[in-house]
Amino acid sequence: MAFMKPDPRNPPKLKAPRGSVDTHIHVYGPKEQYPWAPTRMNDPPLATADDYRRTMDWIGIERCIVVQPSHYAKDNRCTMDAIKTLGRANARAIVVVDETAPDAELARLTREGACGIRFHMMPGGVLPWEILETMAPRVHAHGWHVQLQCNGRMLPEREALLRRLPCAIVVDHIGRFMDPVPVGDPAFKSLLGLIDTGRVWVKNSAPYESSKTGAPAFADVTPLARALIKHAPERMLWASNWPHPGREGYSDAAMLDLLLDWAPDDQTRCMMLVDNPSKLYGFA
Repeated sequence: MAFMKPDPRNPPKLKAPRGSVDTHIHVYGPKEQYPWAPTRMNDPPLATADDYRRTMDWIGIERCIVVQPSHYAKDNRCTMDAIKTLGRANARAIVVVDETAPDAELARLTREGACGIRFHMMPGGVLPWEILETMAPRVHAHGWHVQLQCNGRMLPEREALLRRLPCAIVVDHIGRFMDPVPVGDPAFKSLLGLIDTGRVWVKNSAPYESSKTGAPAFADVTPLARALIKHAPERMLWASNWPHPGREGYSDAAMLDLLLDWAPDDQTRCMMLVDNPSKLYGFA
């Protein structure tokens, strides 16, 4: 399935403020140039950095974070090439490296725009929990953070580990509670407690990854997004998850417009779209 192309006839209702950042996209190049990993869970669409530029123009986004997809495992070439195409001033990368990567390689990736390591603890991911505590201080020395995607129901059992890490942590997709939990659930309270450390950020994105009720309202995930944003707007981010791998067909304009429901006012939305990501990812 192909991703949804920009539709100028249907722009988002929300006008993104100047300097807005989409904090989670993936780029997929030609298979002949960037072979897929055998551990992938599905075959992604061809979705290039130039394709995403057109989406940026459509929804009014100026900057982005290119996240290494599980489809490429530890081969970061496609992601880093996307940074070159999009421009170092407006793009950063989250990469996948393990304990075999020398410090010189981490330094090279940093110079080229990498600012985080991805731990994707879902099917298709390649880095295990066991190396998280080893890698966190190594990447922290280069100014990186840990980007974590896991079933949010696991957070209580992993909370002590996450609190020990020296670096910032960015939690994907509203915590990705599989299935969604009520706001009073211990797992959700664990996420709130991690946010209260001041080192944990949350991407309000991809509700379709965990929702059982589905679009357009995502009624079972929306209360979690609203509660997170109310609890700590200064630690909240937004992302499109373009091109919605494995879930192609979602409108990026609709993903942006979810903030009209989740975030209460323009000031909060500006924090999530501009101020918070600029601070976290080092945009001027």
